[in-house]
Amino acid sequence: MTSPERLSRIYRRIGLIETPAVDLSHAVVAVDAGWVFDESLIKALAGREGAVLVDEAGRAVAVHAPADLAYAASDALAAGQDPSTLDPRLTRLTALELGSAYNSALRKREPPVLERLTPETVRAVEKRLFQGSYKGVTDLVTKYVWPTPARIVTRWCAIARMTPNQVTGIGFLLVLAAMALFWTGHFGWGLVCAWIMTFLDTVDGKLARVTLTSSKWGNVFDHGIDLLHPPFWWWAWFVGVGAVGQTIPYANLCLFIVIAGYVAQRVEEGIFLALFKLEMHAWRPFDSFFRLITARRNPNLILLTACALFGRPDLGFVLVTVWTAACFVVHAVQILQGLIAPKGSIRSWLST
Repeated sequence: MTSPERLSRIYRRIGLIETPAVDLSHAVVAVDAGWVFDESLIKALAGREGAVLVDEAGRAVAVHAPADLAYAASDALAAGQDPSTLDPRLTRLTALELGSAYNSALRKREPPVLERLTPETVRAVEKRLFQGSYKGVTDLVTKYVWPTPARIVTRWCAIARMTPNQVTGIGFLLVLAAMALFWTGHFGWGLVCAWIMTFLDTVDGKLARVTLTSSKWGNVFDHGIDLLHPPFWWWAWFVGVGAVGQTIPYANLCLFIVIAGYVAQRVEEGIFLALFKLEMHAWRPFDSFFRLITARRNPNLILLTACALFGRPDLGFVLVTVWTAACFVVHAVQILQGLIAPKGSIRSWLST
């Protein structure tokens, strides 16, 4: 999309009213559309009257001017001049002084996007926007394997005007296909569907963030599927092992541990968040590292895929059982450590 179109979406999302001309009855947020701004920067600028946003070289690129300075500040910005020279009420601030490098929603520490847009920099800006939309604390497949192909596919989806919900809808169909294939013992094709679904699960969220089209319904649709489908996959895998004539030792116990363990771990994460107002995996470096491998969908799929390749889906289920039990214990210890930590000391290591 063009920079003005992107800015229009940002303005609407944060509740600013776009006007074709300067309105002297209100303060004005004016920006240079030759730049690409992180949504958080425009939001922070809107909440700080008198701020002049400058780039790394000190050039003014946006201003929140009081009503009586609206015309002069907007004209100065349009002429490539510094509005802060007009009045002492206007203060120059860098992106990091105005915004923050810590994004709690994405659990990462990264400077907000502020990039000049030219024909030569378009691809670099796209890459920077995509990088800014990526979660910092996630599983090892999403973090290390998917970024490059996901950026390519996200760009294709944006050009094709696909919505994030359409991508999520395709992912949901693949959830059902994988479950049916696992259930009947067709593990290879089931894993193909499962891995494509996990890839699209990365694409839909990034597409929503980079195109500024996220919605409450889309968030519920995406995260609802993510939350609910893994235990159904593990159950189907368990049934499929029997369908191919293999057996699992202490089968019913293993099934209970895998299903109940998944639910219990999500409950543990909820307990930690409720107690300490912080995501468990964003607390300390170890907690962020453990999120890479904890018994969620993608790490479990790695175990199942490796064993299926050797013709031992039964062993894969046993390994998932053991790892689920171990991760439940680790998360329980994390909660206990939080309870005995000094009051007020629990904050994300990424925020400092």
